[in-house]
Amino acid sequence: MANKTATIAVRIEPAVKKKVEKILEAVGLSTSEAVNVFFRRIQLARGIPFKVEIPKKRTRKAIKESRRGKGKKFNSAK
Repeated sequence: MANKTATIAVRIEPAVKKKVEKILEAVGLSTSEAVNVFFRRIQLARGIPFKVEIPKKRTRKAIKESRRGKGKKFNSAK
């Protein structure tokens, strides 16, 4: 395997980082190992290894309303 000498600096919300690191620890991966897996999957897929779509107009409207604190609120996903 080639030497791993490239460095990546990433900015991410601390709460997201903490939650993801807990998940990665449970599956036995470090953050660095997980990023390596992700990069290799991108390489194999020759693109993002999952579907990325532009939200539909209705969804974009709901996202905007939610960010403004408006729209319907629910206590559960049921």
